[in-house]
Amino acid sequence: MKTTTPSSFLFERRSARRFPIELDLDYRATGKRDSRFAGSGKTINISSSGIQFRTEQDLEPNTNIEASISWPVRLHEQVPLKLRVRGRVVRTEPGCVVVAIQQYDFRTAGMRAAS
Repeated sequence: MKTTTPSSFLFERRSARRFPIELDLDYRATGKRDSRFAGSGKTINISSSGIQFRTEQDLEPNTNIEASISWPVRLHEQVPLKLRVRGRVVRTEPGCVVVAIQQYDFRTAGMRAAS
């Protein structure tokens, strides 16, 4: 178990704990001028307030996106789920994007997503 010292709180800027998990992700920009941006990638980590993911396409900060993430847990142990996220790109690095989550919900996915 990791222990936290009072001084370590000074260096942590995130308000929510991030969980390292690699999941398939599809995204598209939702702004009128950015609608040509769409792609896919893999999550690096996720929290209730943000997602970091790998992608080969460059996205500009402040781009609004909608992402669909294949969720690893099934509804009633049978129905595949997708986590749909709407948010804004807050940081980019080569091959990597960080999105601040503004809205999210779970949707059932088609049975094809089950494979």
